[in-house]
Amino acid sequence: MSPKVAVVTGANKGIGFAIVRGLCKRFEGVVYLTSRDVERGKEAVAQLATEGLKPSYHQLDITDRKSIEVFRDYLKGKYGGIDVLVNNAAIAFKSNAPDPVAVQAEQTLFVNYFSLVSVCEVLFPLLNNGARVVNISSSCGHLSLIPSETLREKLKDPKLTVAELSGLMQQYVDAAKQGTHAADWGNSSYVVSKVGVTALSIIQQRELHDRDIKVNAVHPGYVDTDMSSHKGNLTIDEGAVAPLFLALDAPDSVKGQYVWFDKRIVAWDGQKP
Repeated sequence: MSPKVAVVTGANKGIGFAIVRGLCKRFEGVVYLTSRDVERGKEAVAQLATEGLKPSYHQLDITDRKSIEVFRDYLKGKYGGIDVLVNNAAIAFKSNAPDPVAVQAEQTLFVNYFSLVSVCEVLFPLLNNGARVVNISSSCGHLSLIPSETLREKLKDPKLTVAELSGLMQQYVDAAKQGTHAADWGNSSYVVSKVGVTALSIIQQRELHDRDIKVNAVHPGYVDTDMSSHKGNLTIDEGAVAPLFLALDAPDSVKGQYVWFDKRIVAWDGQKP
C-alpha cells in the first residue's frame, strides 16, 4: 500500500508554510511542501525539521505547466495518487504598486486563477477516492464585491462550466487593458481573481459529483504575511486553521462550499459577513 499524499502549493512561507506544519503534525502520510524557488523551499523544510517535522519537498512553479506535469509524473510514479491538495500559491500587488492596471490584471489573474486551473487540470486525475481539495480564496472572493448584477448572475449560474468561467476571467483582463473594467468588475484584480477561485471551487465540486472528492474554497482570515504587508491580525498558524479543518476534519457533507476562517460556511452569493 502506498502512503497517503498531501500537497501544498506556494508553501515556503506564510499560510502555506503553516498548513504544511499542521499537516505534518496530523496527516497520516507524506506531506509535500512545494515552491517555485528550490532554495527557499529547502530552507522551509529545514526550518520545519528543527521542530521535529519531516515534510518532503518538490519544486513546483504553478505558472509553468511543464513544472506541474513533471510533479504529476513524479507523484504518479512514486505513489499513484493524491489525497489532499491545497492550492495556496498566489500573488497580490500592493495598493501603491506603480504597475499599470492592465499589467496587474494580467499577472494577478494568470497566477491566482489561470495557473490554479492548470494545477487542477494536471493533478485532478491523480486524486484518490476520498481526496480533499482546498482552494485558498479570501474575503475578497465574495460575489458581492462584483458591481455588475449581470456578471454576478453569470458567475453563480449553476450550469457555468470551468471553460466559461475562464472566459469571464479573460473578459476582465481584456477590459482592464482597455480601461473599461471598473463599472462591471470594480478596481481590484485581486478581488476578481479570488472571486474566480471561489466560483471555480463550486464548479469543480459539481463536476466531480460522481466521485468521492470534496472541493472547498476558504477565506483563511486577515493574516500577518508578506502579502498583507504584515498588517494582518492573525498569525500564519491561525490562518491555517480553516484550511486544515477542510483538509482533515470537516464532515463529508462540507463540499462545494465557501468557508470562513472560523470554519463557518458562508453564502458566497449572499450578504458578505
